[in-house]
Amino acid sequence: MVFTKTCISVAITLAILSAVACAGQPPAAAPVATQPEPTVLNVVATVSPITSIVENIGGTRIHLQGVVPEGVNSHTFEPAPSVAVTLSGADLIFLNGLFLEEPTLAMAKANLKPGASIVSLGEQTITRDQWQFDFSFPEEDGHPNPHLWPDPILTLRYAEIVRENLAARDPDNADYYQANYDEFAARIATLDEAIKIAIPTIPADQRKLLTYHDSWAYFADRYGVEVVGAIQPSDFSEPSARDVADLITQIKEENIPAVFGSEVFPSDVMRTIAAESGASYIDELSDDDLPGVPGDPDHSYLGLEIANLRIIIPALGGDASALDTVDISPVFDGESNAVYPQ
Repeated sequence: MVFTKTCISVAITLAILSAVACAGQPPAAAPVATQPEPTVLNVVATVSPITSIVENIGGTRIHLQGVVPEGVNSHTFEPAPSVAVTLSGADLIFLNGLFLEEPTLAMAKANLKPGASIVSLGEQTITRDQWQFDFSFPEEDGHPNPHLWPDPILTLRYAEIVRENLAARDPDNADYYQANYDEFAARIATLDEAIKIAIPTIPADQRKLLTYHDSWAYFADRYGVEVVGAIQPSDFSEPSARDVADLITQIKEENIPAVFGSEVFPSDVMRTIAAESGASYIDELSDDDLPGVPGDPDHSYLGLEIANLRIIIPALGGDASALDTVDISPVFDGESNAVYPQ
């Protein structure tokens, strides 16, 4: 091919015009790599004390939904169909276990998404030979007393299991979960020491608990308190007239100063037993309803434990002031994403 001077001149002219046209334009921006949003774990818990334990360890790094409303009998709670939707979106589901939340457990299994896990805390905390059977949970029924959390040392094991499972699912935040656990463990240690100071201030012959619902077996075993009875039978009915008469006799014979009812289980029978026996009747104990409302500093597992012990210890003749050293506020900074059903 032959290039004439005219062709070369046209080519040069076009190149110059193109350069002039582009000279005033900014250089094209380099593409920016977008980072994916971090995945936040969706976590579900059952009763409020367990929800609080999970909240303390997970803090602001998880989305947490409780499913058992406060003020209901957790033993007989039947989850609504809407709970199935919540359970189906969970990465981790924490239950107490030990036969406490059987309908919720069945619903969780039926709606578990691929890769999600159900964590039963009670079965990983005590062995079968440590199961407690008692008035509300007779051995012939085969279901142990599931109320481990009034014992703070068993609660610390719950927190340890929560930390392990959150860190395994979310290793990027493992240090955060560990730091929260360490602070929670320090609070539990303070609580444990305070209880060991407060319980001995109760006269030895008055360290006896008679409650409506039997929630204190594991606590009593650790701290040297005797559970002498519970009013509520294992089928959650009212006690028989014979049972009532026997309890009145027992209270008189053992000189028990106070009997304790429940906020969740109001009982005229308890009031009658107290009146007939001469014991004080206190109906303010809570088995698993946290004090205050969500967002309050005392709306926590530690707040629940302190509130109950401040009722029990003075009523039995002791001094609960050692409990004032326990910090019951959340162990983490910031506002959590926890939702407590009402």
